Amino acid sequence: MATEAKRPKVDEGSELSPLENFLRWCSRVGLVLSNKVYVSKEGTVAEYGMLAKDNIEEGEVLFTIPRSALLHQGTTKVSALLEKGNVYNYKDAFACVVRLSVTTVLLSFSFTEKSSLESSSGWVPLLLTLLYEHTSSESHWKPYLSLWTDFKTLDHPMFWSNEERSRLLRGTGIPEAVDTDLANIRREYTDVVLPFIIQHPDFWNPNTHTLDLYTQLVAFVMAYSFQEPQEEDDDEDEDEEEEKAPNPPMMVPMADMLNHVSNHNANLEFTPDSLKMVCVRPIHKGEEVFNTYGQMANWQLLHMYGFTEPYPSNINDTADIPITNLYKVVRQGIQSDLDRQLVEEQWEMLCQMMPEKGAFVFGKQGCLTDSELHTALKVLCMSKEEFSDFKENEGWEEDDEEEEKISLGFSNEGLPGLKASWKGLIHEAARITLRSYEDGDEGEKIRDGDQALIEDKAALAGLSRRQQNALQVKFGQRTILHRLMELTKP
Repeated sequence: MATEAKRPKVDEGSELSPLENFLRWCSRVGLVLSNKVYVSKEGTVAEYGMLAKDNIEEGEVLFTIPRSALLHQGTTKVSALLEKGNVYNYKDAFACVVRLSVTTVLLSFSFTEKSSLESSSGWVPLLLTLLYEHTSSESHWKPYLSLWTDFKTLDHPMFWSNEERSRLLRGTGIPEAVDTDLANIRREYTDVVLPFIIQHPDFWNPNTHTLDLYTQLVAFVMAYSFQEPQEEDDDEDEDEEEEKAPNPPMMVPMADMLNHVSNHNANLEFTPDSLKMVCVRPIHKGEEVFNTYGQMANWQLLHMYGFTEPYPSNINDTADIPITNLYKVVRQGIQSDLDRQLVEEQWEMLCQMMPEKGAFVFGKQGCLTDSELHTALKVLCMSKEEFSDFKENEGWEEDDEEEEKISLGFSNEGLPGLKASWKGLIHEAARITLRSYEDGDEGEKIRDGDQALIEDKAALAGLSRRQQNALQVKFGQRTILHRLMELTKP
């Protein structure tokens, strides 16, 4: 018996590691991996990753995935069931063009026999696919899904305790987004997924396919799924293109093992028959191959993927100033009842023009929502006469040249040259935003302490993974806001 136990069982793959089993599965399904790269957990920034065995030139194909190896509602064993119950409605869904981002728009709706899987997010068919394939011992994708046996490597803030989110991420906007996500996930599971599962007991079981597992799979889709960009149609105008429904999400074996950096060296390309990961700049032997999930700030990376880029490598980092903070500053300067009435009318008008819960986004080079900020400042700083004219004319029109001036005016180079009243509002709104991270006016001292901690590798290593990620998010946001205050100081 001992001798038999030592004999390799190649066909069953029972003595192979999950990675080896996956790589053999890749060969069987026709996934072609370049001999210049390999997959490993060693020498990568996080978990599995891809490394270069040899120097790789720009344009070289690192691997090719046939479309038959993709996992989605059209390739699963239960595709026929999903097709009968599915009516896509992506009009209000939020998605990135390359890597699928978090949805905070999972809305509630009634279960009906005609469109039992209809959802504004469009995620339900893929999630039901994963519920089935992940728990099926006969799944064609078992070697792929076995790489994530219990999803414990997923460390999205949605899996942190409420106390931990509040303590570590206060002021970043992540705790509020997570609360919305969890409420929407629970509602979608209860109203849509659970009724469908109960109707098909041969394939799903409420005792196995629970809300907890569903939530884990939502995080899995957030972190690892891809979305194929829509094909551009030269015959359609821009308005019609905006109405196009995005393609549904899908799991792309091998491609989802690549880690992300903003300064990536590979990119996924889509062809009619396959998907290809292509080198976009030279990669040296021993270097890691990185894909990109899009232009993501650290708060977005942590919220949607469970990690951050270490300061200062994330060139896409941002900080938000809630529009309500600008309103608070304006109200502080009210000196009469007439002024108060004018400000309230201006605020009401502004809320009709942009979301009341919206925010102005600032990056490392200036304001990324310059048109919206320009509009808000212009409206809130109008005299009574100017505001009356504005209402009578139903706003104003700006040509392309004016838009270029606005963009330049709200860049780091242009901010110091803004009107004094506008700079004052931005400056104080940034100050209010900084105070949301902690009590008191010690923000600058705390930021300096965080910077010292980030630069002290030994001290940083002593923090938990969650503490490190929270530190990177908050320090990056504080740095942008402090820089903004410097640029707009009187």
